[in-house]
Amino acid sequence: MKVAVFRPADERIERANDLLVSLGVEPVADPMLAIDTTGAVPRTDAEYTILTSKTGVEIVADVGWEPERKVCAIGTATADALRAAGYQVDHVPGEFSSTGLVAHLADEVPGARVEVARSDHGSAVLTDGLAEHGAYVHETILYELARPPEAGRSAELAADGDLAAALFTSSLTVEHFLEAATERGLHEAAIDGLESSVVGTIGEPTRATAAAAGIEVDVVPAEATFDALARTAVDLLDETAANGPET
Repeated sequence: MKVAVFRPADERIERANDLLVSLGVEPVADPMLAIDTTGAVPRTDAEYTILTSKTGVEIVADVGWEPERKVCAIGTATADALRAAGYQVDHVPGEFSSTGLVAHLADEVPGARVEVARSDHGSAVLTDGLAEHGAYVHETILYELARPPEAGRSAELAADGDLAAALFTSSLTVEHFLEAATERGLHEAAIDGLESSVVGTIGEPTRATAAAAGIEVDVVPAEATFDALARTAVDLLDETAANGPET
């Protein structure tokens, strides 16, 4: 069973491949995100600094960024990366999303300086939501996300009906998958092909992006990590195989 994974072409896709192999499926590594750092560094004097990804943590750690006040992570993966880099993590929301983080900080941020350090594709839900609660928000773009020109093997497999599952880890991976399919003249065929696949997404925003594009999502794990996504999707594949096709 071929399972498409769209992580960036670094240790993340290597770990994803290893996990999928350990789960008894064949990974299809099709990186949909290339990372270009901007050279920008977050301010250090904000009362709250928010990091939204492991990539962002690695960038600030590499330049020796040292915050003076509280550090917030949008989820456990980012929090783990912060701690591994030697940072103290003061806030992690129960719901790993921009909406969840806004709700988590709503009572604390009125009148506070809040630094948001992330990619150029960050959701306005976070910055606008914090501002609506009275925070003075400053955003630093740490890196830009682009689609690698070679991306798209998974779209070809989907169009051919040869993809057992597709694991989307962000809205941008959905968008880039569809762009790659369109470039190959396979937009509708790829979407149709995914109807017979298990489609998994991390988080409600990614699910909503896929649904808006006509892609039916079968799996959204409660824990917003790739491990949870992969295990839940493969469990569903195994269950479907054991029960046989619907009649």
